[in-house]
Amino acid sequence: MSVFTRIAAVAAVVILSACAREDLSKPQADIGDFRLGYNIVVAKNAKPVGPSRKAEPAEWEKAIKDEIAKRTGTYQGNKLYHLATGVDAYALAVPGIPVLLAPKSALVVTVNVWDDAAGVMINPEPKQFTIIEQLSDKSVVGSGLTMTREEQMKGLAEQAARRINAWLVENKVWFTPEEVARRAEGKAGRKLAEAAAPAPAKPAAAANPKVSKPAN
Repeated sequence: MSVFTRIAAVAAVVILSACAREDLSKPQADIGDFRLGYNIVVAKNAKPVGPSRKAEPAEWEKAIKDEIAKRTGTYQGNKLYHLATGVDAYALAVPGIPVLLAPKSALVVTVNVWDDAAGVMINPEPKQFTIIEQLSDKSVVGSGLTMTREEQMKGLAEQAARRINAWLVENKVWFTPEEVARRAEGKAGRKLAEAAAPAPAKPAAAANPKVSKPAN
């Protein structure tokens, strides 16, 4: 068997494995008493990196918002949490030399989670994800050659939504009754501190100097 035949055989196996689609009909991993409230995606500051097809902010916002809703929007808990996702950068692969120099599509997003009742961000610091397009039957020779711009965006948005949901599952302690109570206490403490704070002093009224009339 020649080297090229072996490479082709390995590539075929990889492609078949990568082509398995995510089954969204299956129940999501449990993360507690969680329901998605606002699903905010902002892409106005997104920058194309390197050779890239262009995409409008509204296109990214809709693509990512729709994919998050398909996954994280399925939880039916009673407590509301808001997701704020910012698109930092992206690259939508342009046609290149197949296999050898075919560029990859990529997406960089930053995510924060907010507790609706407590009014606070619950992740210690913003979480950034770098998404690189997965190998598939269309991307193995370069998605710039085989996929439309919309298909590239949808694939990256799907991967981003999966990573975000997996991150919430990994940190499901944020949604436990104990953490909810701790944040509620913190909110009550802030309100007491605000109520006890002295009112700011009013600035002294400026004196109106008398203006002497010129002599006739």
